[in-house]
Amino acid sequence: MTHSSISFENVWHRYPGSRHLGSRNSGDQSAIWIVAGLDLAMAPGELLGLLGPSGSGKTTLLRLIAGFERPSRGRIVVHGREVAGPRHWLPAERRGVGMVFQDYALFPHLNGWRNACFGLKRGQETDRVRWLLELLGLAGMEERYPHQLSGGQRQRLALVRALAPEPAVLLLDEPFSNLDVEVRLRLRRELPDLLKRCKTSGILVTHDPEEALAICHRVAVLEGGRLHQCDTPQALVERPASAFVSRFVMQANRLPATRQGAQLLTPFGMLQAAPTPNAGPSCLEESAPAMQEAMVMSDAIQLDADPCGDARVVGREFLGQGWLLQVESHGQELRVRVPLSSPLSIDQRCRASLVPGALVQVFPDGRAFQAV
Repeated sequence: MTHSSISFENVWHRYPGSRHLGSRNSGDQSAIWIVAGLDLAMAPGELLGLLGPSGSGKTTLLRLIAGFERPSRGRIVVHGREVAGPRHWLPAERRGVGMVFQDYALFPHLNGWRNACFGLKRGQETDRVRWLLELLGLAGMEERYPHQLSGGQRQRLALVRALAPEPAVLLLDEPFSNLDVEVRLRLRRELPDLLKRCKTSGILVTHDPEEALAICHRVAVLEGGRLHQCDTPQALVERPASAFVSRFVMQANRLPATRQGAQLLTPFGMLQAAPTPNAGPSCLEESAPAMQEAMVMSDAIQLDADPCGDARVVGREFLGQGWLLQVESHGQELRVRVPLSSPLSIDQRCRASLVPGALVQVFPDGRAFQAV
């Protein structure tokens, strides 16, 4: 990607004192790396999501960009300037990077105005602070201290402070996770427009796929410090690059599948599979492995009440427009979406089968296919 806002070039990182079982050879899989050979770039003005489970390296990447950590190897470039590399290091205060934390990190002894202006140098223009306070609905609260503000107001004040120095990039480390649902949804809806009006790129760390897919231009999916895929939300859903992406992003069910001629046999029925565009050879070719992995969406499984069925409902979550059932069947647990009118309840037995024509992705040797 040309003219990138931020780029990682073969970045590796591990913390001092971390257990290290192998040599410093980057190909040594026994080494304990928090970030492992990352290549990633984002465009100016883009809101990029970093998505992955705990321990996947998301927050470490933010710390590397901000200058709180120095990469073990590799190169980081921010707006055309190398800020970290084998022979170059730019201190955090000279990088033009702002950061918003999960816990607000406001100074309790400073009022709203002094917190908002904290990152500005003496004599720097404060009209921008007034504009940001107005933009984020905090005008008139300048004299209040953090303990006199709600959680949403404190996070807005943290955004004002981070944006006041006009950073080139704003880093957001799970900024909405401590807020109640209504405030969280409102703030995340406002974030893309806020960054656009401030002419600032953004990187949002989250472990919530719904949050990342809802507001980010692209989402990078990480696991164990490695990048599985960086793509648009639509591409991640329709063309996942690995079974992990499908499972983590869409909360898909993982089923064993055995190739039998022109079909795939699963515990819940037969699949007739065809490759998705650009996925490579068909998973049904003779060269494909006999055992495959099928990723089945939660709405691709049908449940029918049956007192003699081999499936049993073990849990139920209310989703607003339906239920998400946890079902035990054939030695594994499935996540199945059903309508509000479903009569199934906890401990009830049922039969599980695949919905004809539903989206099912099959991964032979890491290649993605869609079953039809």
